[in-house]
Amino acid sequence: MSRIRWKTGTLLLIPCAAAMAADEQRVAAETLDRIVVTATRLESVDAFDVPASVNTVVLGDGGARPLSALSEVLDGIPGLRARERQNLAQDTQLSIRGFGARSTFGVRGLRLYADGVPATMPDGQGQVSHFNMQGADRVEVLRGPFSALHGNSSGGVIQLWSDIPGEGHEARVQAGAGSHGNRVLGARVRGAGDVAGYSVAASMLETDGYRAHSAARRESLNAKVRLKPGRATLDLVLNHFDAPDAKDPLGLTRAQAWQDPRQATSVATQFDTRKSVRQDQLGTVYEWPFASGHLLRAMAYGGRRDVEQYLALPGAAQANPLNAGGVIDLDNDYGGADLRWSWTGELAGRAFEVSAGANADRQRQHRRGYENFVGPALGVRGALRRDERNQVWNVDQYAQAWWQFASRWSVLVGARHSRIAFRSRDAYITATNPDDSGQVTYERTMPVAGLVYAPIDALRLYASTGRGFETPTFNEIGYRADGGAGLAFDLRPAISRNMELGMKWRGGQGARIDAALFRADTDDELAVARNVGGRSSYRNAGAARRQGVELQAGLQLHAAWQLQLAYTWLDATFRDGFPICTSSGCTTPGVQVAAGTRIPGVARQQASVRLGWQGEQWSAAAQLLGVGAVTVNDTGNERAPGHGLLNLELARDWPAGTGRLQGFARIDNALDRFHIGSVIVNEGNGRFYEPGAGRTFTVGLRWHWADR
Repeated sequence: MSRIRWKTGTLLLIPCAAAMAADEQRVAAETLDRIVVTATRLESVDAFDVPASVNTVVLGDGGARPLSALSEVLDGIPGLRARERQNLAQDTQLSIRGFGARSTFGVRGLRLYADGVPATMPDGQGQVSHFNMQGADRVEVLRGPFSALHGNSSGGVIQLWSDIPGEGHEARVQAGAGSHGNRVLGARVRGAGDVAGYSVAASMLETDGYRAHSAARRESLNAKVRLKPGRATLDLVLNHFDAPDAKDPLGLTRAQAWQDPRQATSVATQFDTRKSVRQDQLGTVYEWPFASGHLLRAMAYGGRRDVEQYLALPGAAQANPLNAGGVIDLDNDYGGADLRWSWTGELAGRAFEVSAGANADRQRQHRRGYENFVGPALGVRGALRRDERNQVWNVDQYAQAWWQFASRWSVLVGARHSRIAFRSRDAYITATNPDDSGQVTYERTMPVAGLVYAPIDALRLYASTGRGFETPTFNEIGYRADGGAGLAFDLRPAISRNMELGMKWRGGQGARIDAALFRADTDDELAVARNVGGRSSYRNAGAARRQGVELQAGLQLHAAWQLQLAYTWLDATFRDGFPICTSSGCTTPGVQVAAGTRIPGVARQQASVRLGWQGEQWSAAAQLLGVGAVTVNDTGNERAPGHGLLNLELARDWPAGTGRLQGFARIDNALDRFHIGSVIVNEGNGRFYEPGAGRTFTVGLRWHWADR
């Protein structure tokens, strides 16, 4: 197998290598921002005029992508890293400017939304597994200080939207197949009349898995109905997701990953490690424009998410009477509401917009733990070892105002006050397992401000600053780092101070250049203390700093050719030293992490180059991705090497009766490079590495029909 190491000088080779290819899919994901972006919570201001880094990825008709995962469309956004784990028992790893990189499952440190409904719980734990890409029309990404206006754990914001057309009806049906037994079926119908509109999408993904013991099946449905009572609009959003018994191959040691990247850890098959998730959710969004420039927006949602997970926890470890067992059973009921008023008008004869609102969310969790054995049989549910009912809720208030106070100057200011409370009631109490009940409350106010200067119509210069905070999630509180009884209510929230300087330029024919310098200084950084048997515990590691540069450009080279570039340099380090555990079973930290050590899970450099060609019926695409080396533990003595990957795409359209038939083919990792796709930070057994797939093929057909 071939290998590649990523070096700084490789960045200079990327444009040359990509220019000899042919990129961008049929109506490939196109990154735009000269539109109003809802992530900024401004009703009348283009993203171009906001003092923040904002991208909107318009998905078009899907192009040469199977539309099975959010990560497919995020490659060209600087500062954002989406790692596919080749493991559907765990969610995609997402990080923005280093926030969220430590997450061993789910999404941490970022705020997520689907059709305006939160996909992040009030404690900051989120997931994108239920994001239905077959029905998606665009993805918005917000980076920088103004993310804090979305509340707790706002290192960045990602929103997915399914749109409803203004009129007419249309349908799309897709079937695709690929390497490793990947099969994707999907369909979407949508339309609109005078008083109602709809968008309904369903998808099914099945895979045998690139790695052994990684087969999975996912079913997803997303339905959105829009009613228009008078001037108002009322959206009803229904979401269903089901993923039964997704196999978990676990991570590999360095020796295992380099010897055979497709293998599973032996204990994965021994304990039949797996995870089942089922989620049903209903949301409603009501918007009522009234009076002159006033708008009222109300959102409410509720849902249930059930999780059952079998871990590879040895029976000997469960002999400890404080151990919670090797089977996790979580029943989550959650819901919330948000009410926001905004007004668009003039202040002192200049454009002005102000908004204010409040929101409250609550999650109720019934957490049970069981032994993962019955006698000699492993990987089965055994005796009860944990039974507790947890609640977390938040009550927030927020406000922001934008004012173009001079012909070429504008300012955006805002603040959010958050109060998040955790409570746990233990129902599993024995002579050797004491009452673990407890509660804790976190409260912070987060101010933000930004200034924009427009020396010419095509150029914006801006500066912004703000504060943010990140509480531990219930999953992070769930296990104490010292192995003792009770929850880790001694964890403190991480407090960050964020700054950004940026430039945005827009030229003719869609040309654009964006650049940003950023820094985030964090106190009480939350870090993984140890990760054993699929169970993580956390600690506050002192001060940390994330700083870097982001560059992005899009150029129309010719009527049929388009070039897109993105580059990120990110320096993420611990500013304070701290002691840690480095071996399985360790509860007393004995190894010192030196100040200046890199934060694990964060690549120092990453880049993307796309060169696209679009003909009348044919289109072709080539993409070159480069990612720097990533440390896998706090000491930084092990790392996953950097890599470069080449992806190729081809698509063709044919008329098909009253519709259009599109065929597509895709080759990912066309040069068949060995690489580590993701890492499990501080895995206590040294199984840090999750190898990425080798050369993979995908082919598919997509039929479009529209009645306008």
